[in-house]
Amino acid sequence: MLPLLEGVRVIEVGAVVLGPYAGQILADLGAEVIKVEPLEGDIARHAHPQGPGGGALFVNNNRNKRMLALDLKKPEGRAALARLVESADVLFHNMRLDASERLGLGYEQVIAINPNIVHCAATGFGRGGQYRDRPAFDDIIQAASGLAGLAALQSGTPAFAPTIVADKVAALHVVYGIVSALYARERGRPGPFRVEVPMFEVMVAFLMNEHLSGATFANNGVPGYPRLLSPDRRPFRTADGWIAVLPYTEPQWRRFLAAIGRAEVCEEAWFKSPAERQAHIGDLYAIVAASLEARGTDAWIEALEAIDIPCSRVPMPLELLEDPHLKEIGFFDVPEGFPVARMIPQPVQFTGIPQTPDTPPHALGEDSRAALLGCGYDDAAIDALVAAGVVAV
Repeated sequence: MLPLLEGVRVIEVGAVVLGPYAGQILADLGAEVIKVEPLEGDIARHAHPQGPGGGALFVNNNRNKRMLALDLKKPEGRAALARLVESADVLFHNMRLDASERLGLGYEQVIAINPNIVHCAATGFGRGGQYRDRPAFDDIIQAASGLAGLAALQSGTPAFAPTIVADKVAALHVVYGIVSALYARERGRPGPFRVEVPMFEVMVAFLMNEHLSGATFANNGVPGYPRLLSPDRRPFRTADGWIAVLPYTEPQWRRFLAAIGRAEVCEEAWFKSPAERQAHIGDLYAIVAASLEARGTDAWIEALEAIDIPCSRVPMPLELLEDPHLKEIGFFDVPEGFPVARMIPQPVQFTGIPQTPDTPPHALGEDSRAALLGCGYDDAAIDALVAAGVVAV
């Protein structure tokens, strides 16, 4: 953990990936993150595969937090949440707005308790549009945002990316939204601080950054970045595996074409114009594909690196566990006390800032008593909440 957000108290009411991933990043940066779970726990605790500490999805998104198990459907649970909000700097959730208001997590409800708090709602769709109450999961947002449709422009068939991309991209927006609001507050800007991160809008912005393309300048312009949508843009087969190769600039193309014995392509009229070269990108990629099967992957890596052509072998996820660069930097190494074989670290590196050891995800309700004691409850009152089925410890 890094002390960058030391002294910041965050209440996370997050589940599965979006909320927990954002909360873990804030916790990695030193914030005190109190994760509020239902009495049955975040459903990711029960995800496959199971191991010490719960499902892998839970273990990989919930380190460095304190865990409070609280039934927000009961008035006593919402009262306990209100006590927590009084001393918090941030509250964020990832649920539909109507559900958040039923549980006492709505913006107006929260700032009525603590007008100086940063309130962040990560939702499926923005509250200003007609989709605001639709349920949203990663697959739904991949479809709605156009990500699945981009695959159809390339291959003819819509497809989902094989990763929880919408949740994770939205989580990063949650983090920078919260940190920006905290910075503004620290600089004396008056609140209230309302941050909204709608997954749909986030992913449309993320994807259309390059794919707005021709529609940027003309009302009848056509979206779509041609190079990325070319069906020939893909990993290429070598004599013994697969490789990614990306000559990008004209000098890179010239060096590559010379290396494969196709220097005559550089004399084509269209080659010297970036726009024309882009229009012929399929032809160029076809030349790449036809040339690479002649040699093995290692031989191509050596040859292409020697002439400074961007390239990479194409490892499967299992092979990443033995990647020499990742092993050299200790990427998957596990700190002492973690009951797992590998851990995914915080990848952003800060120089000159001392770090303290990370802590593994806690058991459901492990910190319930401490969290409630810290906001004014005594042991007898907490025991009563436990007996009433409001709190798990």
